[in-house]
Amino acid sequence: MTDQEKRRLFVLDTNVLMHDPTAIFRFKEHDIFLPMVVLEELDKGKKGVSEVARNVRQVSRFLDELMSGASKQQIDTGLPLPAPANGTSTATAPAGRLFFQTTTLASHLPESLPGNMPDNNILSTALTLQQEHPEMQVTLISKDINLRIKAAVLGVPAEDYNNDQVLDDVNLLYSGEAELEANFWEEHSKNLDSWQEQGRTYYRIKGKDTQAWYPNQCLFLDDDSKFEAIVRRRDGDDAIIEMATDYRSANHAIWGIRARNREQNFAINMLMDPEVDFVSLLGSAGTGKTLLALAAGLAQTLDMNIYREIIMTRVTVPVGEDIGFLPGTEEEKMTPWMGALMDNLEVLTQTEGGEWGRAATDELLRSRIRIHSLNFMRGRTFLKKYIILDEAQNLTSKQMKTLITRAGPGTKIVCLGNVAQIDTPYLTETTSGLTYVVDRFKDWRHSGHITLLRGERSRLADYASEEL
Repeated sequence: MTDQEKRRLFVLDTNVLMHDPTAIFRFKEHDIFLPMVVLEELDKGKKGVSEVARNVRQVSRFLDELMSGASKQQIDTGLPLPAPANGTSTATAPAGRLFFQTTTLASHLPESLPGNMPDNNILSTALTLQQEHPEMQVTLISKDINLRIKAAVLGVPAEDYNNDQVLDDVNLLYSGEAELEANFWEEHSKNLDSWQEQGRTYYRIKGKDTQAWYPNQCLFLDDDSKFEAIVRRRDGDDAIIEMATDYRSANHAIWGIRARNREQNFAINMLMDPEVDFVSLLGSAGTGKTLLALAAGLAQTLDMNIYREIIMTRVTVPVGEDIGFLPGTEEEKMTPWMGALMDNLEVLTQTEGGEWGRAATDELLRSRIRIHSLNFMRGRTFLKKYIILDEAQNLTSKQMKTLITRAGPGTKIVCLGNVAQIDTPYLTETTSGLTYVVDRFKDWRHSGHITLLRGERSRLADYASEEL
């Protein structure tokens, strides 16, 4: 029997369950083993109001449901895991079982092995199971890279928990734009319809090329024509595209802000479109994500009255040492985290009229811009609000779902982030909540995404991004 044919037994580390409470249902037809030290660590982490504590309590509830009415003999022989949550079970591949450590296992670790006791206990358990059950392929699942390295050194197969991984490679992430071939118009001229409606130019295009397009995807020709359009509807080989508004000109400036490159122009088109309820902007530092989102929000809140107010929020993950408790109200506590908001407001409020004019403008803006903490979002419903979620790459997929489902009628959500700057433990570029929503929303006709490529902050910042 080869390793591929062996029935697999997965030993779960505590951090896997803390990261995803449903992990025990994610291993299809394979068996799961929970060491006693994992249950002890879960018990220590159940108190509090943090996301981790909530996840731990949910794991405990799942385990309690599985053990409900089970006898000691049934626990020893393994509790059957629900087949629907594991995938469709068949006669050849029955649903997996959940095993608990019910006896003391002999340790096979070197006495001088460094490290903390819980990790060493889990390693010892996996090593003992490997020796006692040679007919099974025992694998340790952990989010802890160092534990996986120690396991590999001792000959225990170890893997990361990849069930929440959206893509194999972040380079495969949907960019939001596509370049058309140079002969695009020649190929589609026979089956081409064009018309104008409410001052906008539309084209109906037929052909196999349209099958690869997504709703609100940005299309462009990289030639002298500077053709830029947005996909509005697609049905099989038939697609309707709309010419993008050129926000590079002074006539179409948004709160004094003009697009400086193609990607910024596409971003403003989506931010200003009331039919697009969800916009995600990816890009490195200095590409203009926050400035564009704020300018579009102010224009639609103060000038057009589409939204009642702007709500700005972000994850409070410090880059360096934490500065401790902060005094004041929720907004005052969040102010140190909102440096990006204040910096961009300075650019947007360079009004004439001296000190008095600037003070009046600042007062007006502060009355229409609210700063909220993500910690208090549960249970809320936002009506006709323009929500900017900054540093969204630090959110998990579950936190992202919690936030987006707060949106009520007439609300628009704008997610900003850079997946190359993730500060949350156990999150990677491929498991970030921002990557998750970009991939899941790309087929929805009321969402738009664009990856900003060029830095526009300053020549110093651009050079530093390239060379440092």
